[in-house]
Amino acid sequence: MLSGEARETIVCVTALPSVSYSITVRLEVPSGAPAVSQLTNAVESAGGAVTALDVTASGHQRLRVDVTCAARDTDHADLLVEAMRLVPGVVIGKVSDRTFLMHLGGKIQMDAKQPIRNRDDLSMIYTPGVARVCMAIAKNPDDARRLTVKRNSVAVITDGSAVLGLGNIGPEAALPVMEGKAALFKRFGDIDAWPLCLDTQDTEEIITVVKAVAPGFAGINLEDISAPRCFEIEARLRELLDIPVFHDDQHGTAIVVLAALYNALRVVEKDISDVRVVMSGAGAAGTAIIKLLLEAGVDDVVVADISGVVHKGREGISGELAWLAENTNKLDVAGTLKDAIVGADVFIGVSAPRVIDAGDVARMADRAIVFALANPEPEIDPAEAIKYAEVVATGRSDFPNQINNVLAFPGVFRGLLDARSSDITPAMLLAAARALASVVTDDELNASYITPSVFHADVHHTVAAAVRRAAGGPEHLPTDTEVAL
Repeated sequence: MLSGEARETIVCVTALPSVSYSITVRLEVPSGAPAVSQLTNAVESAGGAVTALDVTASGHQRLRVDVTCAARDTDHADLLVEAMRLVPGVVIGKVSDRTFLMHLGGKIQMDAKQPIRNRDDLSMIYTPGVARVCMAIAKNPDDARRLTVKRNSVAVITDGSAVLGLGNIGPEAALPVMEGKAALFKRFGDIDAWPLCLDTQDTEEIITVVKAVAPGFAGINLEDISAPRCFEIEARLRELLDIPVFHDDQHGTAIVVLAALYNALRVVEKDISDVRVVMSGAGAAGTAIIKLLLEAGVDDVVVADISGVVHKGREGISGELAWLAENTNKLDVAGTLKDAIVGADVFIGVSAPRVIDAGDVARMADRAIVFALANPEPEIDPAEAIKYAEVVATGRSDFPNQINNVLAFPGVFRGLLDARSSDITPAMLLAAARALASVVTDDELNASYITPSVFHADVHHTVAAAVRRAAGGPEHLPTDTEVAL
């Protein structure tokens, strides 16, 4: 179990300000007065954290100061501004939300790989030289991967119907998330990803549009499409296309959850084939997680949704719920989530806030594992869960053991593209999960460190190499010169 100090750390972190709510306040103070130090005290007394304090202009009578500080939420940010306003002599100017500033004009852009310095460059990059390349591809369509951006490109496609924890907010409002996804593809996988936000939530129209744009891409990443439509869209596109179709809300989540579970089980010294897993949430993520857990050797898993435990005798279930009823719950448990969790070794939540409490965790098996992944508010407060569970993980960045899809999808797609894969299989997903888990060494592993940092140097190339091998790709990746020859 965790030490008292470690538990105290987890409890205290709930009250910490976050950079997600970071603001910069431009203000003026009298020169030669104690106002600058008073500003810091005012912010900290109001529960904020000053992260930078810069004098941007100075005169005989006044100083202009930019104060950057982190808050807990937008209301708390307003409170910090008011606290600074109350410091004698302070005149508040512009207040900037640093997150919004980072999104001004978008977060991605297209950049040419070849310089256009003169007429020769223009003639080869565009007309007339480009015509020869077009004709070569017309003769041999496979050359599109060698001679165009296709070989390194992924379409990030959404209809805006299930964006983060925000719900059905539409294609325009979904674009900042898709831009962010494209930026992560580039940063961690060196993949050129393009956000495509579709102004339709009709299943057939989405399938038609994606099929029509697919020739320009080597992979499709479906994102934030609501269940159950996402299941049919993914399945149909896999049948229609000769490039891999990956639904990150399903498969990315499943990979990282399984990787984290492998390592959590190492901590509590249990075998994956012996544990009893209880899942809260039977949507896209929950279903994909269960399917991958079964592939990995989990033998006893029960899933519950808003209507209770999924079992063969439950009336009115169809589609993916019917599949879950047929392939899980081998003891035919009925009742509620709280009934099912008694004696469970592992709880995995991908559902809604506060569906279980500390008492429920106390009724789990010894050395229990709790993954409470609902965002922004998890299924149970981690500070409560850790009183009885040995390992606790969340989907949040302000607690230990963040289960974050960015640990998986850049490496997965890097491996798929390098292998020129036409599909993605359960074997590839398992390979990705095992590789991700392996990044945490025995010397590093503990109850508060079961997943590596997304910035860990080994994460993405380790996952990519494992997926490439599972996809039958080459051990040696050819250089551009070798490709040309």
